[in-house]
Amino acid sequence: MPLDAKNKPVAASAVEAAAAAAAGQIPPLWPLASHVAVNPFLGQTTQTLAATGARLARIADVPVTMPRRWRQDRIAAGDIADEDLAAALAASSHADKPADLDALKAAASAPRAARAALPTVADLAATDLATTARAVDWPGIVADRFGVWAGGYIDRGQALWAAPRADGAWAAWRGFAVHDRTPEIMGLKGFAAFVADAPADPLAAAARAVDRLGVGETALESYFHQLLFSLGGWSQYARYERWRAELAGGEDATIADFLAIRLLWEEALFTQYETAIGGDWAAVCKAREVPAAPDRDDVVDEILQEAAERAAQRRLAETLAAAPAPRAAESRPALQAAFCIDVRSEVFRRALEATDPSIQTLGFAGFFGVFAKHRRFASDIEELRLPVLLNPTVTSSSGDESDRADDLAARYKARAKRAWGRFKLAAVSSFAFVEAMGPVYVARLARDALGLNPAAIPNDPAPRFDPELDLETKTASAETVLRAMSLTRGFARVVLLAGHGANVVNNPHASGLHCGACGGYSGEANARLLAQLLNDGAVRAGLAARGIDVPDDTLFVAALHDTTTDAVTLYDRDCRTADHADDLRRTRRWLDAAGRATRSERALRLPRAADEGDIAERARNWAEVRPEWALAGCQAFIAAPRERTTGRNLEGRAFLHDYQWKEDSENGFAVLELIMTAPVVVASWISLQYYGSTVAPDAFGSGDKLLHNVVGGVGVVEGNGGLLRAGLPRQSVHDGERYVHDPLRLSVCIEAPREAMTDILRRHESVRALFDNRWLHLFAMDGEGRLAWRYVGDLDWEPVKAPSLASLSEAVA
Repeated sequence: MPLDAKNKPVAASAVEAAAAAAAGQIPPLWPLASHVAVNPFLGQTTQTLAATGARLARIADVPVTMPRRWRQDRIAAGDIADEDLAAALAASSHADKPADLDALKAAASAPRAARAALPTVADLAATDLATTARAVDWPGIVADRFGVWAGGYIDRGQALWAAPRADGAWAAWRGFAVHDRTPEIMGLKGFAAFVADAPADPLAAAARAVDRLGVGETALESYFHQLLFSLGGWSQYARYERWRAELAGGEDATIADFLAIRLLWEEALFTQYETAIGGDWAAVCKAREVPAAPDRDDVVDEILQEAAERAAQRRLAETLAAAPAPRAAESRPALQAAFCIDVRSEVFRRALEATDPSIQTLGFAGFFGVFAKHRRFASDIEELRLPVLLNPTVTSSSGDESDRADDLAARYKARAKRAWGRFKLAAVSSFAFVEAMGPVYVARLARDALGLNPAAIPNDPAPRFDPELDLETKTASAETVLRAMSLTRGFARVVLLAGHGANVVNNPHASGLHCGACGGYSGEANARLLAQLLNDGAVRAGLAARGIDVPDDTLFVAALHDTTTDAVTLYDRDCRTADHADDLRRTRRWLDAAGRATRSERALRLPRAADEGDIAERARNWAEVRPEWALAGCQAFIAAPRERTTGRNLEGRAFLHDYQWKEDSENGFAVLELIMTAPVVVASWISLQYYGSTVAPDAFGSGDKLLHNVVGGVGVVEGNGGLLRAGLPRQSVHDGERYVHDPLRLSVCIEAPREAMTDILRRHESVRALFDNRWLHLFAMDGEGRLAWRYVGDLDWEPVKAPSLASLSEAVA
């Protein structure tokens, strides 16, 4: 049993509990094939921004807000007004906040006091205490050697020779480390023997290290968090492994093994350098016993962040309160088009509605309520095309018995391609391959370099539920989805169900441009499955018995919106369209016109884009680091009837979810609960990933795209090794001269009774924590679409000040 700093025994169970708690502080990292946005502050959502700043400053000197100069420039420009600063100051609950507005503005103009993270043993051992110069970069060596091993261990098919995984990460690493002489060459004497003598059980090894290092029980979680944080994306990928296992009701020990590995490095370094660093390390251990608490600078930065968000909320309130553009009188729409709530859809929806006043658009989560584990044509890989917070409820596959011959031919072709690829990379053949086969690839290289290859649009045979669902399940599913979409009457002749994806080349993070609600995949499979369901005559008969009467002449058509080119592909071959040929021709014309308008608007923001004609070329340019801005700029989530936002230019900054609370009230606000616990949470992950990648790019961003190398098919490193990088590349939030993403926590605006939202928050503590600690802001909209009430925490609300007439005039202008 290890001892703490006061010579009291620290139980192995306490070490295990602290390791689990520290693992919970690490956000998961999804692999590149299904890359989704993740909140980098996921483990700190029960704390305020100021408290999180104090914690992350202690373990890694990571900022959680933009520099003071950034905010000061916006205050000077008038973007953040005195009323925003005063409101944020009044809302702060910290006792040591500035006394008044003048004191806050004075603090905003003063630089933060310098501070540094508490050192690890590796940090102390890397410093020559006599000269305070870096002697041996032990943190860098640890990161390098860990990365060399981990890149093979977590490999998902990129490596030709798979690393052993059967006995777990701890055993696999020990097998590697006993043969790795680099640490000893760099000066860590006897490291291989030290590893060989370590306990076979990783928990026992961790407990032994805690004993040797003298870390007290109260300091364990913070210390373990720091060690896991120092492993960067490697520990985040291990957290993903645990996340997936827990979601399936199982367990995974990879992240605990990674912690044991990092602790053994600390123990080995301490054993060698104890004489030189023992006194300093004892002082560090004592400092860790004191919980991290926000100082005045943390409080001021939190208030300034809140003020910036209140400024954006004030402008949003003015936009929503402005008089809407006139629309056609209530009649049957010529077209209804349901898009994902993604902020990129806002621009396209606005453009589509502008082409004809009889067009109605809707917003719904892009997986369209189909919780599918899907197999693509000629593939056995099961893709989880649903929000990563949830488990699949159905399985599906592309094609049927009539496609068997094509399926087999495609599989043979894929196997031949894989075999050829392995031949090119094999240990012996790779040396002669370039000289012998280089000329054969000249034409292909020329086509790729000039962007002449056509874009590959997902074009699998129609997907089907596999196994097929019974009629009752189909009908119940269709009803649930239509009610969640607030689409239960007034159906058009053509109802478009538009998933979305992105078509880019030479981009390891391509899946991050796809639909987050579809688990990092494009959304056409879900849309096609739902369209087939809703076109089923038996299902429609069942819906009619449940109060949803879909006209016989209504046709549901699946589509795919390419967010990079703003082209829309219709999958009308999945259904009988003879009676709707004219409707579909007209729909295509409208979609083409909306695409041109959307590309013109996007071209104004993209570097080196002169007009809408330049947009499509960016998708095929393998040297283009900014094919689109994805969700950069996201600021708000609005769940309300579409008429509340129709005709208002939200500049591609808002997630738009259609919602009719009066209809939902008849069902106990089940849809509202779903919105607040699923789409809102997913949107918060997106918003906070952009936030973290902007305010702390070194910690929460993935660096420069130009330096990326893919490792294990899982993630990227910068250069030829080191830490796996998580988060967004710099080019996703910065245009080369300035940030294009304003780091603001998301404002959630819902038209629903406050009492209903309060009840949902009361029953979902994790969601309530997001709002109580202001990782999200919550507003209740009134019956005219104005922001009427602000949630202030502890299940309480306060009225929102109505915009002035002058500001409304500016918003209209």
